[in-house]
Amino acid sequence: MASRSNFYGKFQLWFWGLFAFAWVLVISLFVLIGLEFFGPLPTFEELENPNSNLASEIYSEDHELLGYYYKEFRHSLNFEDLSPNLIDALLATEDIRFYSHSGVDARGIARVMVKTIVMQHSRSGGGSTITQQLAKNLFPRDTVYRRNTIARKSNLLVTKFKEWITAVKLERNYTKNEIMAMYFNTVAFGSNSFGIKAAAKTFFNTTPDSLNVQQAALLVGVVNAPTRYSPVRNPERSLARRNFVISQMAKYGFITPEIRDSVAVIPIELNYRVQDHNEGLATYFRETLRTILSASEPNYKNYYLYSFYKEDSIQWANNPLYGWCNKNLKPDGSPYNLYRDGLKIYTTINGRMQKFAEEAVEEHLGDYLQPAFDQEQRERENRLFHDDLTNDQIEAILLQAMRQTERYRVLRNNKVSMDSIKRHFNTKVPMRVFSWEGERDTLLSPLDSIKYYKRHLRAGFMAMDPHTGYIKAWVGGPNHKYFKYDHVKQGKRQVGSTIKPFLYTLAMQEGYSPCQKVPNVPQTFSVNDSIWSPRNSGKSEYDGQMVTLKWGLANSVNNISAWLMKQFNPRALVEITQKMGITSQIDPVVSVFLGTPELSLHEMVGAYGTFANKGVHTDPLMVTRIEDKNGNVLATFHPQRNEAISEQTAYLMLNLLEEVVNRGTGIRLRYRYNLHGPIGGKTGTTQNNSDGWFMGIVPNLVGGVWVGAEDRSVRFQTITMGQGANMALPIYALFLEKVFNDGHLGVSPTDEWDKPLGGLTVNIDCDEQIISNKNQFGASEDEFF
Repeated sequence: MASRSNFYGKFQLWFWGLFAFAWVLVISLFVLIGLEFFGPLPTFEELENPNSNLASEIYSEDHELLGYYYKEFRHSLNFEDLSPNLIDALLATEDIRFYSHSGVDARGIARVMVKTIVMQHSRSGGGSTITQQLAKNLFPRDTVYRRNTIARKSNLLVTKFKEWITAVKLERNYTKNEIMAMYFNTVAFGSNSFGIKAAAKTFFNTTPDSLNVQQAALLVGVVNAPTRYSPVRNPERSLARRNFVISQMAKYGFITPEIRDSVAVIPIELNYRVQDHNEGLATYFRETLRTILSASEPNYKNYYLYSFYKEDSIQWANNPLYGWCNKNLKPDGSPYNLYRDGLKIYTTINGRMQKFAEEAVEEHLGDYLQPAFDQEQRERENRLFHDDLTNDQIEAILLQAMRQTERYRVLRNNKVSMDSIKRHFNTKVPMRVFSWEGERDTLLSPLDSIKYYKRHLRAGFMAMDPHTGYIKAWVGGPNHKYFKYDHVKQGKRQVGSTIKPFLYTLAMQEGYSPCQKVPNVPQTFSVNDSIWSPRNSGKSEYDGQMVTLKWGLANSVNNISAWLMKQFNPRALVEITQKMGITSQIDPVVSVFLGTPELSLHEMVGAYGTFANKGVHTDPLMVTRIEDKNGNVLATFHPQRNEAISEQTAYLMLNLLEEVVNRGTGIRLRYRYNLHGPIGGKTGTTQNNSDGWFMGIVPNLVGGVWVGAEDRSVRFQTITMGQGANMALPIYALFLEKVFNDGHLGVSPTDEWDKPLGGLTVNIDCDEQIISNKNQFGASEDEFF
């Protein structure tokens, strides 16, 4: 009996000794963790401002979300923005006692320990609370791999204790509802979606506050294992997991058994669309804006042409938007990060106008122009390049295109010989290619794919409010996924006769009248001891006669432009273009009036806007303001203006440009597209039909179009098909027609030009009949040089 009593006493001693030792060990461990012996814990500042990669959002002027800039597609929202179904589903599945514990659920931990240690369950369920999971999301675990099992499990134990401490700290700093919202903002859902706002958009194209029971249950179920339970990759597993969450909601009384049974039989219905920089409206605009906002201060060592360095340096010094993220610092002294800081960028783009512009480009290129070009190619036995190129020149073009591909760079980096690279580029492989009917899978060699894309015509379109400078629409090409190069601001091409209005502006500024008569005869210039005489595109019954300047510009007659060039030196023409917003280098040579300079569409639209704004040039504006993630305004932007020409000169030029549309090379706008109201315009065609241009003006909107191929030697064979009136003008016409029909965009055929307050000092009503050389389509033959 004494021995049994002695044994019982020793047992109690050992039991309570081990128990006390365990508690001392745990307390000591917590103390050491609190003293950061095992590594740092989140500071108070970090808890108040946890790091999370929030996507920046780009909005149109009419509050349409255009797209995002992000490393992780994540957005922040408040508890009030969450559907009650989401909250119920999460509580029922992850942490039913969330609102009663202080960050660590002792009952949940005890349950896990009992099932794991006593009942030997390998899958005992998680003991982590929502707050602990948030702590793990905000301050990730040490994931260093350790071979030693004891070391690995010891590290996991310490990390778990750290999460407990962090969870308690989070509970002290935030309310339960704030923690719930933070959890939904940080968790990953797969498909490049981080946070519930991104997930709701990606999987259902809706907002978190609109998720129904089955949608909320599916997303909450996905969180446990985004790949395993992905409704896209593993729909059967996802359905089973969703129904488990629904059963948990019924178990805890969030929904009735009847609702559980009815919802569980509903199949998964997705509106799935992975967010992509190549999707949505204004893709080219968004990409250009991204490069502008994130630009670094120009360093001459990074440029191979001084002109590019000079242009960017001027932008850095004078344009507040250029390099904004690096010019401006956050309160902590670091620059703003476009991909992590959740900025809200409000642009000048109008959502409906942008949609109309993209539709116009697709309709004209896809339905008419590209099929016509393909038919011409077939008639020429698919000879892609013009006949004036030699085989060596063609081979050089294709070789240069090969060297610009990622495929070529990878092969060269792997020390593959040039002969092997050429064999590789001539070997057919499966690939997906662009077509106007949609993407199609085919079998092509990489070299054939280069030729395939080179035969596709490209386009650039931009529209702007001439009074405010707000850019309303921007289309940089046919499809941003397959054609990255932006033909609005990045691309520069010869402008053809769209430069002639600047020459006529000089004449109007110096007191000439649109009705001024000049000789329609060839002009000769002495250039470097040689004689040069520009020619017209064809013969006219008015050759050799006296004609008005209005007739000369309407029909884009080179004789008249050459006569004006003799009255004003080339440098004067260059200076007037600079006043009107042209920043690219223009050489002051006599041939400049034929449109030899290479300019961007962005510059041309801005310059033409001067005519519709009473002679005041307004720089095109992309952004009106930038806010931080909390809605605080960080910056506002306003257009830069300068008085370029007089109000009378601007009005006289509108009169001249309107005549181009009424009786000249732009007459298709009236006769084919039946557009009414005051409309001015100018066509442009470069040598051998390589580039087609059209610039259009109405009182409250100015627009411009360029159409051509990547290579100037890929072009239409005839002026009929290759002129600006056929290649570019229809895009502007289709766009303007849609804008007029909308009726709610502040642009109407009933708008009128603003007349000079003091009246005109010259005559604009010419007595001479102005003839247009209309063909069967109601369009005159365009000019070329």
